[in-house]
Amino acid sequence: MTDMPKKWGEKQNQLKSLLSTGEWDAAIALAAEMHASIHESSGGKNKTYEDLLWEGLRPEICRIITKQGRSILWNIWHITRIEDLTANILIADGSQVLNGEWLERMRTQITDTGNAMTNEEVAEFSNEIEIEELRKYRREVGLQTRKILKKLKADDLKKKMRKDQLDRILSEGGVLNAADSVWLLDFWGRKTVSGLLTMPITRHQESHVNDSFKIKSRYNK
Repeated sequence: MTDMPKKWGEKQNQLKSLLSTGEWDAAIALAAEMHASIHESSGGKNKTYEDLLWEGLRPEICRIITKQGRSILWNIWHITRIEDLTANILIADGSQVLNGEWLERMRTQITDTGNAMTNEEVAEFSNEIEIEELRKYRREVGLQTRKILKKLKADDLKKKMRKDQLDRILSEGGVLNAADSVWLLDFWGRKTVSGLLTMPITRHQESHVNDSFKIKSRYNK
């Protein structure tokens, strides 16, 4: 395990404070720093939280399903899909990274965030997904998000989500028209870009990576 929750909590509070006081440039810079620390790095001495998660992690441990119906692979998929959708469609008003080629490479036909999956579906997904390709997809999403963050201006942070953007997420299969999934559109629809920086671009990812550390700590011995 790491000291991730304590250190992350301090930075999350700092980010909220910067956003609430309108210190936009500092807030964007901090969000970018936090985001980078929750993704794999490109090497070097300073390891990120996700570097540490994958370090020494055996593939079979990634596929173990907990009583809560989660696995490390499900956690990684879940936070990456949500980042892909919110960063690229809602914040940047562009196209998500996921496409048919990525689905083929990862050996899955799942396109949504996984919120509505049953335990059996999580197990099936976790057994079939290609681990290395999932990691590559996550890295690509992370790189794209950092490009988006670098381009953000103060006025961008005040923008609200448009209905057509939220409708696109549904039509492109990012969420399902089911109670356990479609609620995300209402949740995101109430936020500004500033709100999305705190949840899900930063805090949401920390939660699931920390959950993955707990699974690793329990089983990867």
